[in-house]
Amino acid sequence: MNKKKLSLITNVAGYKFPVVAPPQELAGKNQKLAAWTSIRQERWEGELTVQGDIPLWLNGTYLRNGPGLWHLEDYNFRHMFDGYATLVRLQFENGRIIMGHRQIESEAYKAAQKNKKLCYREFSEVPKTESFLSYISDLANLLSGASLTDNSNTGVVKLGDGRVVCLTETVKGSIVVNPDTLDTLGKFEYSDNLGGLIHSAHPIVTDSDFWTLLPDLISPGYLVVRMDPGSNERRLIGRVDCRGGPAPGWVHSFPMTEHYIIVPEMPLRYCAQNLLRAEPTPLYKFEWHPESKGFMHVMCKASGKIVASVEVPLFVTFHFINAYEETDGDGRVTSVVADCCEHNADASILEKLCLKNLRSSLGKDVLPDARVGRFTIPLDGSPYGTLEAALEPNEHGRGMDMCSINPNFLGKKYRYTYACGAQRPCNFPNTITKIDLVNKKAKNWHDPGSIPSEPFFVPRPGATEEDDGVVISMISDKNGEGYALILDGSTFEEIARAKFPYGLPYGLHGCWVPK
Repeated sequence: MNKKKLSLITNVAGYKFPVVAPPQELAGKNQKLAAWTSIRQERWEGELTVQGDIPLWLNGTYLRNGPGLWHLEDYNFRHMFDGYATLVRLQFENGRIIMGHRQIESEAYKAAQKNKKLCYREFSEVPKTESFLSYISDLANLLSGASLTDNSNTGVVKLGDGRVVCLTETVKGSIVVNPDTLDTLGKFEYSDNLGGLIHSAHPIVTDSDFWTLLPDLISPGYLVVRMDPGSNERRLIGRVDCRGGPAPGWVHSFPMTEHYIIVPEMPLRYCAQNLLRAEPTPLYKFEWHPESKGFMHVMCKASGKIVASVEVPLFVTFHFINAYEETDGDGRVTSVVADCCEHNADASILEKLCLKNLRSSLGKDVLPDARVGRFTIPLDGSPYGTLEAALEPNEHGRGMDMCSINPNFLGKKYRYTYACGAQRPCNFPNTITKIDLVNKKAKNWHDPGSIPSEPFFVPRPGATEEDDGVVISMISDKNGEGYALILDGSTFEEIARAKFPYGLPYGLHGCWVPK
């Protein structure tokens, strides 16, 4: 047991932070989870007491981003994706953990704090207009992008040159932060003329590459772009025209292999009319168009040419896991395999993420089913690809999202993924699951009544086995508190945990910054 003093810092750099009461709708005997409550204070930093033993090789910083402030004054936001971004840091060094968190100081957040009201369009929230003329002005600002939020509450990535950027689906919501202090350093300004109001919330980033997709809402399609380390200039590699529907399908994420970028065209498509609405529809800024079908496109990274464009069964996914190439005996690529967390073509998952649903009574089994969906895309000119479950969904409770892999296997044939599954009944994924895609089995970690955030895999330096490393997650427990959890990536046994000073809101995605 490694006993260390828990340092509580309530006054940092001259700031004094008021404790914010939970939203009123949380009142109730069983509502103890902090996962769906607003962050208690704007920032905190201190050393955590560690129970267990953290491997001494684990030296670096885990950053997790996500929506953490879901109310303004007495107004409660509606959707999980609306909250203002909270960045959390777990700094590992010689078996110790220094934790910190801070609100990202986007223009949307600063304007809301100054004016005590919503000032930019969030995922489901729209600022109230006081007259018809102000409504017309708001529409004009929407079309220009001026009224879109820069609230970068979705992901955080370390670029090849060391800069750390927080992201959301608006291009303007790309914000550079200091990974050591969590200070907001400023906007990440793209220096090209590609424009665009939205992009994939999950670019694919390595030490040598930055790839992302820009949906074209005017002439429906997708631009595939790349950026070099140290550069702010996106270069156009190629374009994919949509094969169906009135608009591009939502591209929250996408996968790639060693030689190809895979562009998914989902029948859950962007909808201009819904973007203009003052009140959200059940699918928010999207529409479900099953008649437009689903497609997967494969583009050569080197030439920008499309080498396959196939129809696939209808699908709904937020997050792709990984992709790789299948070859024949002569080494020629015959197909591309792409895995994702697939919601059985059920777009209702968006509405299930409303805060009123997440805060509802426990014990109801309302989480829509999900699986590891495996696309197989032939490269022989065939018009159709396949979509099947990569393993029996009951292995992981028919719940599946928030996935990570060993980064050394990005774009390559791989065996393991770590994700959030389900121990039913539940209304949200509540387990951490290690999936073996070769043996088609799953191991599940579960703390009854608790909600884990994305399990993030960090490989051990010099490891030769794919699952040789640790899995980091942040847990919101049933007592209203929380803790950092460290699991052995191979055995999937708990090796350490460290209690937080108070429960944190649920977070989304993270990255690792080596020391």
